Amino acid sequence: MAGVSSCMKYSMFIFNFLFWVCGSIILGVSIWIRVSKDAQQELQIESNMFAGVDLLIAVGSIIMVLGFLGCCGAIKESRCMLLLFFIGLLLILILQITGGVLGAVYRSQIETSYKETLQQNVNSLQGSTEEDKTFQESFQKFENMNQCCGLLNGAADWGKNFGSNICKCDVQTSSSDLCTTYKGYNVYKRPCGEVMLEFIKNHLLVIMGIAFGLAFIEILGLVFSMSLYCQIQRK
Repeated sequence: MAGVSSCMKYSMFIFNFLFWVCGSIILGVSIWIRVSKDAQQELQIESNMFAGVDLLIAVGSIIMVLGFLGCCGAIKESRCMLLLFFIGLLLILILQITGGVLGAVYRSQIETSYKETLQQNVNSLQGSTEEDKTFQESFQKFENMNQCCGLLNGAADWGKNFGSNICKCDVQTSSSDLCTTYKGYNVYKRPCGEVMLEFIKNHLLVIMGIAFGLAFIEILGLVFSMSLYCQIQRK
């Protein structure tokens, strides 16, 4: 009977060990951000962004479990663990492809949802609660850094909270195309929602590259695990 290839066995182990380390890093950093008040203040994370952090915790946990199954399955030559690893990785790949297809098909709905999210944040700009004030302070830093104002309608998004220090645009050092006048003050003309959307579009190729890279790695993992599984079965 043919034996198990040592090269494939240890390649599978190294691959999954690195997979497990990546999952551990994602999980550790995500939990630190979730529970550390200092980290939240430093990164200026708002309550509506915690859903993304929770998602990263779930992703990190899944990657750790799959990495563990792959490592133990390769070293112990366990067909059960390798099969569980194969099924888990295949499900992730299917979900990844499904998400890409749905994103392309429902692009218009995604854009509508994006605008609705911006509108919710516009309400926070016009609010007066402590939570709204915290968001406003963080958003003013974003405006000054990116030379933009408001989210959808420029300075008008601030409503009654608009003041002389909000979206202040210095026409002496900035292009006149960058500034406009609102209630007698020079403010940045461009809404920050457009800046965010442009950032997403400019980095879309990078995101797609990462997605294809992950898909390639996942396919390699599927091939290695099934090849090793078949070798162990023939042993």
